[in-house]
Amino acid sequence: MVVAYLSAEVGFESGLHTYSGGLGVLAGDHIKSAADVGLDLVGVTLLYREGYGRQHLDEDGNQTETYGEIDPDEYLCDTGIEISLPLDGGIIHSKVWLYRIKGLPTYFLDTRHEKNSPEHASLANRLYGGDDATRIRQEYLLGVGGIRALRALGHEITGLHLNEGHCTFAMLEMLKTGWSREQLSARSLFTTHTPVPAGHDRFEWSEVEQVLGDLLPSDGRQLGGEETCSMSHFGIALAGNVNAVSNLNAWVASSMFEGTHIEPITNGVHHLTWTSLPLAEIYDKYLEGWREDPTILAHAGKIPDDSLISARGEARAVLRDLVQVSTGVQFEEKRLTIGFARRFATYKRANLVFSDLQRLREIGAGRIQFVFAGKAHSRDEGGKQLIRDIFAGAEQVGDEIPVAFLEDYSMATGLAMTAGVDIWLNNPVRPMEASGTSGMKAAMNGVPNCSILDGWWPEAVEHGVNGWGIGNSEDDRDDVRDANALYDVLEQEVLAAWDEGDERWANIMRASIATSARFTGARMISDYRRFYDSFS
Repeated sequence: MVVAYLSAEVGFESGLHTYSGGLGVLAGDHIKSAADVGLDLVGVTLLYREGYGRQHLDEDGNQTETYGEIDPDEYLCDTGIEISLPLDGGIIHSKVWLYRIKGLPTYFLDTRHEKNSPEHASLANRLYGGDDATRIRQEYLLGVGGIRALRALGHEITGLHLNEGHCTFAMLEMLKTGWSREQLSARSLFTTHTPVPAGHDRFEWSEVEQVLGDLLPSDGRQLGGEETCSMSHFGIALAGNVNAVSNLNAWVASSMFEGTHIEPITNGVHHLTWTSLPLAEIYDKYLEGWREDPTILAHAGKIPDDSLISARGEARAVLRDLVQVSTGVQFEEKRLTIGFARRFATYKRANLVFSDLQRLREIGAGRIQFVFAGKAHSRDEGGKQLIRDIFAGAEQVGDEIPVAFLEDYSMATGLAMTAGVDIWLNNPVRPMEASGTSGMKAAMNGVPNCSILDGWWPEAVEHGVNGWGIGNSEDDRDDVRDANALYDVLEQEVLAAWDEGDERWANIMRASIATSARFTGARMISDYRRFYDSFS
């Protein structure tokens, strides 16, 4: 009797690079948090043998990618179970691998099978790789194959949790196993993340019909859209329960999926994964029991200044060493370190802080330093241009304001950055940030956020107390306005607080840690459990 949790990407650890960014790492945190409380949940994803791609940057910031093979024997256990599905007039075969956390299984479907044609064997080589023909077949394997794998492994499915529209076809397979539409509706939860159109797959109906065959219901076009099949609309039409991943994201999604009640469940991060060792040690000393019950982080006021500053000093030193070794850029201990790391999508505006280099120099020369990280999708030329813009800005201000870019952003890099910077910067075009879990990780390590009021931050910010908001919740894109608001906050509030000294900064850090108690995976899972408990 289990809830099947399906996601196109899952991030458990850096080496098993079957994730591209926040969606996959969130899925990993969701599964880890479910395991912490012994939830009857099983994960399903695909094994991308070449992953998302390793990022390489030249001296001008031009990104190229290579795709190193993942050896499943290094991370996963072979279940000995195989499944097969009809596809393209033949059969596609998949091995099923296992990753286990505290007894909770996650299964990885692998198309590298000796019986497969070369086309089918390479189907799951890369995450978000290939054209629509590849993507729809990946999603068919994930959804339909995922359910068949769980049944072959002896799991009796009592509920479905679909992490975005990539998993929608699982619902059709559950109908084939005997669930009625009413049962499917009552036992399914669909989580929508992105308000960005590119994040919602659309396929030609002719392709859908070819891949699905008789799995496609007669009213499929009514459910998924007449012109093309929107996987998100298709899934939401079948699911009786839908949630978004922050309060603001739920409001945005409600306008995308008219007539659908969308419940807000703000994301959370797995506290044991994302707390750095120096901070964890002082939490053990002053916040006893926080590992089992992370709500205890709300009592961060108990941590003395000197202990907190010392622990943060250790985390900052780790990052300075990483920057030095990786890039050759020498960071200074006394400067305010500002971090920015996430997928390099254009709406996230990684280059915004370099909009007015003269103003930036006036504010930050000799006082601040920047560290960036993040990958652009291999076909996203706009995202790749943002990286070049960072390198160009760094070249122009580097003598007065050191700027480093850490290549090949990973979970390990993410932990070093969210723990080792002094400010976590986020300046997307509101309201396009679904949640922003990296900011939660920073807060958990005593790093205040300085962010546009988007995603999770409107629910968390106490301006000047636990961090800072940028702007006034404007929903239209105006880069000049937002850059000026960012400069004003940095100059008049962030640096002013930094200059006040350790006592003021320690108060902000403690408030940041206390805030993070509300944004943990443990709280997130307790919210989702209301749905899960209704499935049985």
